[in-house]
Amino acid sequence: MSFAPVVLRADRLSREVGGRLLVDDVSVEVRQGDVLAVVGPSGAGKSSFLRLLNRLDEPTGGTVWLDGQDYRSLPPRELRRRVGMVMQTPALFDGTVADNLRFGPRQRGADLPDDEVAGLLRQVGLAGFAGRQVERLSGGEAQRVAIARAVANAPEVLLLDEPTSALDEASKREIEALVAGVVRARGLTCLVITHDLAQAARVAGRVLVLEAGRARRVGPVEEVLRAEGTGP
Repeated sequence: MSFAPVVLRADRLSREVGGRLLVDDVSVEVRQGDVLAVVGPSGAGKSSFLRLLNRLDEPTGGTVWLDGQDYRSLPPRELRRRVGMVMQTPALFDGTVADNLRFGPRQRGADLPDDEVAGLLRQVGLAGFAGRQVERLSGGEAQRVAIARAVANAPEVLLLDEPTSALDEASKREIEALVAGVVRARGLTCLVITHDLAQAARVAGRVLVLEAGRARRVGPVEEVLRAEGTGP
């Protein structure tokens, strides 16, 4: 059992749009350094749930607690710095890789020095890419830059929305290893959406299963996958 502090806690979190509950009364907590995989069929509410965690979408019920503080009391910019997000398709800005990494810190008046840019790029396996134009990146390289850009903001929590779904198998495994290394090195708390239960078993310690917007099951990865009929 982990005795690390709870960093992020969803408390009866719901979102209703047009009379349809996309997320329905979901409660879960994630401790510092943990990786929680969020799985479920298409339309289960996985991405909707993730977007509520840093208020990209607004909950219509419940709330989220970040380090014990109701996140509605935080300015959105501060919240999204502390709870970073990497989308399924990396939306990089025009310019160089270094420009992208420096964007977030500049929003809060900080300038990321060259050695920190270089260190982040080494950490994601892109040493020497600082001056590379983003349009020259492969899909796997662009996803690495997106992760480095989120990490450059010094988040406490990293949200990953199917970060490997558009990649080939080799790139997928590389990104999985990269995420594990970054989470471990920086003590991050991480939630990752995946439709792949085998991937959940590789990257996460715990799993939340969503179905029709509701939490059907949450617990240690082996226990949940066994209950789902896919574990050992």
